[in-house]
Amino acid sequence: MTRNNVLSIAAKSIVVALMLGTCGAWAQDAKTSYPSRAPLDQYLMKDRNAEIALARSAAPKSISRDAEILALGRNGYETAVKGKNGFVCIVERSWTAPIDEPDFWNPKVRAPLCLNAAAARSYLPRTIKKTTLILAGDTKDQMMKSVIEASDNKELPAIESGAICYMLSKQGYLNDRGGHWRPHIMFFVSHGDPAKWGANLPGSPILASVDPREHYTTFMVPVQQWSDGTSVEPGK
Repeated sequence: MTRNNVLSIAAKSIVVALMLGTCGAWAQDAKTSYPSRAPLDQYLMKDRNAEIALARSAAPKSISRDAEILALGRNGYETAVKGKNGFVCIVERSWTAPIDEPDFWNPKVRAPLCLNAAAARSYLPRTIKKTTLILAGDTKDQMMKSVIEASDNKELPAIESGAICYMLSKQGYLNDRGGHWRPHIMFFVSHGDPAKWGANLPGSPILASVDPREHYTTFMVPVQQWSDGTSVEPGK
């Protein structure tokens, strides 16, 4: 299998199917091992320090050591560590996926992200809102309807110029198909045209997914180094 084929598969199984609430490529009747919500304790991490460490692992220490850290509590995300460089690190759970994604209720999902200030102001509110609604008992359909309405009504901010996100953690678990996958950086753009970036084309290292419902595009660029400085194994 060529490198481009590997990346194309990754684009569908990781970006489209898991992160960022993009339009689902999976049919509503897709078979899944997670047909319903698991008990809340399965989504929480018992050790707050472990969640802080996992969140920090999304980016190099030069970035994450001074970042604000959010940790998931029973009612939503809480500030676990105050930051001073504008970055915010967080461990997303499975419900940031499209509602038709087979892993939507997968309690094993732990997706560490470290967002720069622009992304923290404009992308992060979507994760916060989705999480608050789900923990309050909304169904996934109710949650998505509320998020779309909030986006259409501009209650959720438009994605700011320069919004980026680091996902360089070895410990992250994105879904049952991709597992830990590989380190990458994501760029969030309002109404971005993948063709203008050369994304998703044969030989291009840039992957993209468009979310017309929430009015933004995600561009993902795989990199060769994890946040701890070690290199990706050849062939990954």
